[in-house]
Amino acid sequence: MRSRPAMLDSGITAIDSHAHVFARGLPLASQRRHAPEYDALLGDYLGHLDRSGISHGVLVQPSFLGTDNSYLLGAVRQSPRRLRSVAMVPLSIADAALTELDAQGVVGIRLNLVGLEVPDFAAPPWQSLLARVRALGWHVEVHREARDLPGILEAVLLSGCTVVVDHFGRPDAVVGINDPGFAGLLRAADSGRVWVKLSAAYRNARVSRLHPAERAAALVEHDAAAATEQAAALLRAFGADRLVWGSDWPHTQHQDLVDFAGSRTLLDYWIPDAAQRRCILVDTPAALYGFR
Repeated sequence: MRSRPAMLDSGITAIDSHAHVFARGLPLASQRRHAPEYDALLGDYLGHLDRSGISHGVLVQPSFLGTDNSYLLGAVRQSPRRLRSVAMVPLSIADAALTELDAQGVVGIRLNLVGLEVPDFAAPPWQSLLARVRALGWHVEVHREARDLPGILEAVLLSGCTVVVDHFGRPDAVVGINDPGFAGLLRAADSGRVWVKLSAAYRNARVSRLHPAERAAALVEHDAAAATEQAAALLRAFGADRLVWGSDWPHTQHQDLVDFAGSRTLLDYWIPDAAQRRCILVDTPAALYGFR
């Protein structure tokens, strides 16, 4: 993790810790779950930040673009003081390439393991990559259903890396906080090196089988119960100083459920205390992502 700045930049009003940018026509990864048929452009994203009073953002490489981070890096170059990024990299990446990514505002690597076999993190190539990530002061961002999180967290933490878990830890939609994997995530708070994103509750909701006209209403009901309950459990275990908020813009595959402003509003329901929300929106992500 990046070292905590002595004093936060007075220009930081809030930080969106999870968003994506992309455009149609970009080269796609051969192994992907979907490919959006629309653009998510930097100008549109910055407009959402401005209208919501959010000063800074973290762009995360979308899985369907694979390890070609060129579009992501190009976006950060347009607003380097305002943006940081989390890249996807191949196991074989050279030291020089990692150093160059670091110079271009990358602060971590993303392991989007949804739909994939869990890697053998004890294997030498993984141990080498994780050691180099740790040496750079980066974190490892993990996206995986909660059932597999305990083993993944144990393996990555053994490498000495900081871990950031996506989307509430992806608890099972049926059992919610009773998911054994989610309970394992809560126990991982004791390590002091795990952070969790309060983002994309709709990815953990039981709305995917509903007609689109019914999904938004179902999401509201879900967030009033399950997501708020999960957020409270995470807050008790981790504290506000190891939780961050993300819009998950442009809400790929769920764009009919929520927009950027609605995503931000949901945080007020999940975390009703204003002081804790400020920590989650400002202090914690500023330290985690190295904003000055």
